[in-house]
This record gives sequence, structure tokens and C-alpha cells, in this order.
Amino acid sequence: MIPLKPIADLPTHEVVNMPPPIGDQDLWAGDIALREAVAREGAGPAAGRLADFGRLMGQDAVFEKADRANRHAPELRAFDRHGRRINQVDYHPAYHDLMEIAVANGAPNHAWRQNGPGGGPGAHATNMAIVYLFSQAESGVLCPMAMTYSVMPVLRNNPGAGDEWIPRLLSAEYDARDIPAAEKAGALVGMFMTEKQGGSDVRANSTTAEPAGAQTGEGAAYLLSGHKFFCSAPMCDAFLTLAYTGGGLSCFLMPRWTPDGARNGLFIQRLKDKLGNRSNASSEMELQDCWAVMIGPEGRGVRTIMDMVTGNRLYCATNSAALMRQALVQALHHTGHRTAFQKKLIQQPLMRNVLVDLALEAEAALALAMRVARTFDEAGNGEEAAALFRIGTAIAKFWNCKRAPAHTAEALECLGGPGYIEESPMPRLYREAPLNSIWEGSGNVICLDVLRALHREPAVAPALLAELETAQGGHALFDAALDGLKADLADRENLEFRARRLTERMAVLWQAALLVRHAPAPVADAFCASRLGDRWTGSFGTLPAGTDFAAILERALPHGELHGEVAA
Repeated sequence: MIPLKPIADLPTHEVVNMPPPIGDQDLWAGDIALREAVAREGAGPAAGRLADFGRLMGQDAVFEKADRANRHAPELRAFDRHGRRINQVDYHPAYHDLMEIAVANGAPNHAWRQNGPGGGPGAHATNMAIVYLFSQAESGVLCPMAMTYSVMPVLRNNPGAGDEWIPRLLSAEYDARDIPAAEKAGALVGMFMTEKQGGSDVRANSTTAEPAGAQTGEGAAYLLSGHKFFCSAPMCDAFLTLAYTGGGLSCFLMPRWTPDGARNGLFIQRLKDKLGNRSNASSEMELQDCWAVMIGPEGRGVRTIMDMVTGNRLYCATNSAALMRQALVQALHHTGHRTAFQKKLIQQPLMRNVLVDLALEAEAALALAMRVARTFDEAGNGEEAAALFRIGTAIAKFWNCKRAPAHTAEALECLGGPGYIEESPMPRLYREAPLNSIWEGSGNVICLDVLRALHREPAVAPALLAELETAQGGHALFDAALDGLKADLADRENLEFRARRLTERMAVLWQAALLVRHAPAPVADAFCASRLGDRWTGSFGTLPAGTDFAAILERALPHGELHGEVAA
């Protein structure tokens, strides 16, 4: 019998030509485009705070927390050990750590804690910069952050409920306890709209609301019964939801606990086993005589809750831009340290073409998200500003969310096999990317919303064209594409069939306008030459040979040690 060799004495091969661990990132200092966008869109006064937050969110320890929160999915605890129905969800401690970071740094409420009716100059742009930095490490935690951020306009328009709930939502303290909100240090709010039979068609909902007393209408208490099919972040302290009364589909604020301190009639049926976004619990929820207060006018529930949907759409657009940025960072790190065929991958011509194209897409997505965030800050400044806010959110939500899945897939391919392994953050980014296209309106719903805005609000098209015309004369291809868009807008035939193409053209032209006006010439020229020419297919790595690849890569690189590689 041959004796076994002790494990400690077993030899191993020498590991060569593998990238070192990426380690701590500085998500602020390493992102030139972000710093420029923050200054440009009115968030400059918050640069110091954002710099600190960028260093915090880039720490390897924070990325590890995100990994653990997603590996250890939430678990439903419907009953306590004595058999009482408690409808709780248990999370990994890393999830709570990340929630604490998000709340403490203003992800759900920075804009609303500032002065002014809309939050003050630059408040929403700053809030979205916070979201952009946080999203690169973890997205699931941002679901309750997004809903809490987005519910504020609804509550401000409904002072009865707003006076009670707004102070709780403005807290910088995360309180995970499942107790009445009045006893907590801070609160979060969610939203339940989707039902099995309706999906995006919320008017097909079947949940009903009966008056809980003699009073009816706005501000009155009701008892809701029905089934909600997709309820994310079910441990929030209250939820906005839709239900039918005798006066039509109405909006309600539904707390986890009733005013008399009893558990409300919310019954979690199961947690969804999702493709991505796994740190965040999403559930099916049964409502049985669930106590709630009507928010907004009776029968105007969709109009009331749309104010919340709009803010969530901005979150989706910003999160998509962040996923693209971090996917690009991972691809740059790998290709900058990996050699093939006697050259670093980042020096290989075709790989350089792909990386530069990914960099262009990520910067354009960020520029559009931050510009639309500024429309939130300026929406009260007149009809044109309000119109740009109205259509801009839908445009950015559609296009950024459509491009993120293809972008993260291409970035993953740059890493090859190592990018497909769960030890890399790439699988998490890849799984997360498609979700934003589904939440808060699929692509078709968003494009129909764009058409609705163009049809019903005469100021919308002129406001968008005025925004785009600020870049006129900056690039010949841009000018030609703008003329084409004007012709498209004037053509009223078959608009629904053309809605996706029309929305895409608006988005790409707006991105191009921002880059022509504000980005270095190599970036703007490459973007216009690829996206506005007649040969663009949407695939990455097809930039023309005359592109200044080195200049664009230099701008995109987050780490100084690779700067010597890009000139080759």
C-alpha cells in the first residue's frame, strides 16, 4: 500500500498571467465622467461628501458584503415558534449592514432633506450620484431606497398622511425592527401594484377596498382585500397600493401595523426565486381586510401613484448606468493585467475597440441619467422645464435599461471564463442588468408613455428639441440625425409601431448632445461616428479605425497603474 502524502506537502503550480485582486476602488476619484457630471448638473457643492462616499462604497469589504447578501437569499418566516402569523423576512446580516450604509448616506432621502419645494438646487442630482456610487457594489438594497425616495412627492401632495410619515422617511437611521413605525428611529416605504391577471395593465386589478367607517374618500380609512403578485421589500413599514372602491381604482397607504398597534392583514404567501436582485426579497402578498388610508382623490389612483413611479424610473436609469460603469471597470482591470499573444489584452486592437466602445456607452448612460436628474431639480421652473422632466425620465429609463444587459454581457466576455465564475462580481452585474427594463414599466410600456406625453402635452416635443438644439453645429452627423428626428416627430403615421425606434433616437441624440457639448472631442466624435452613422447595429467593438482609442481609454481607466498600457 502506497502511503498518502501529507496535504501540506503537496506541490502547486506557480500562478502566472492572472490579474491581481482588484482590491479597494475609489469610485469617485477614479471616475472622471462622474466628477464632471456632478459639477455640470448642479451637484458640485456635494463633491466632498460624494468623494467620501465613493471611497467607502469602493472598499473591497463592501463588495464582499454585497456578495454575501446575494449568496444568502432572504428567507420567509411566516410564523413565530408559537404558531403566530408574523409575516417576516429574515435577511443575512450583510444585507442589514448595506441598508444601514444606504440610509445613513441619503440614498432614500437626500434630495428631500434639502431646502426648497423640490428639494433645492442640485438635490436630486446629488441623490442620483449617491445611487450611482452605491449601485456599483450592490443593487438589491436600493429597491426599498428607490421606493422611499419616490413616495415623497405623493406624500407631500397629501398632507394628512404626509405629516405623519414624512418625518420618519427623512431619518438617517436604519431601523430593521418589525414594530409600529411610530416607535422606530426611521422608516421605509414600498409599493404594491402588480397582480397576476393584469401585469402592467393595473386597471385590470381586482383588489377591493371597503370603507372602514362612515367616512369615505381621500384621507379615509378602508379595508383592502386581494392578491398582489410582485411585492418587493415586504419588510418596509408601509406601502402604496391600488384597489377598487365604488368610485374607481384608488391609491392607498397601507402600513405593516395598524394605528392601534396590531399587525395588519398582510400575509406573505411566498418569496420569489429571482434570476438576480437576490439580496432583495420579492413576495406574493395576500391582503385580508388590510387597513389603509386613501391617498389622493377617489378613482384617481393611477394618476396619484404615477408620481412615485416616475422617481423609481430615474433610479432604474441611474442604476443601469452604474452597472455599466462597474462592468467596464472589471473589464479594464482584467485586460490590463492579462497577456495573450505577446501583448496585454488591453493593447490588442480588437479588444481596445471593444473596451473603448463599452467606455463610450457607460459615459453616455451616466451623462443622460445625471441630466435627467437635474430635470427633477428644475421641474418647477416653468412649462419647458416641466415638459423636459416629463419625457426625459421615460427616455432615460427606456434606453439605459435596454443597453445595460448587452453592455454587461460584453464586459463579461472580456474576462472570459473567470468572469463567469461566481467569485467574480460579473455574474451579479449580469443578472442584475435586465431587471431595470422590467421594473416600473417594460420597454413597450415606457415607449407608449413617451407617445402619450408627445400627444397630450404640446410643450414636450419643443422642450426636447430645444435641449437637443443646444448641441447643433457641434458635429455634422449629429446635425443630420437631429433633422431626421424632427421629421420622425412630424410623421404621425403608425406611431405605435415606430415607438421603440423613435424613443431610441431621442435617447441616443440626447446622449450625443451631452457628449458633444461637454465631453472631450475624442469621446464625442467616436460616439457620433458610431451611433449616429448609417451602419450602427448596436453591437460593441465596431468603432472606426480613426477613433482616438488611447485618449478614450485614458479617460475611462480607474487606476493609475494601467495608464502606461493604453498608449500602445
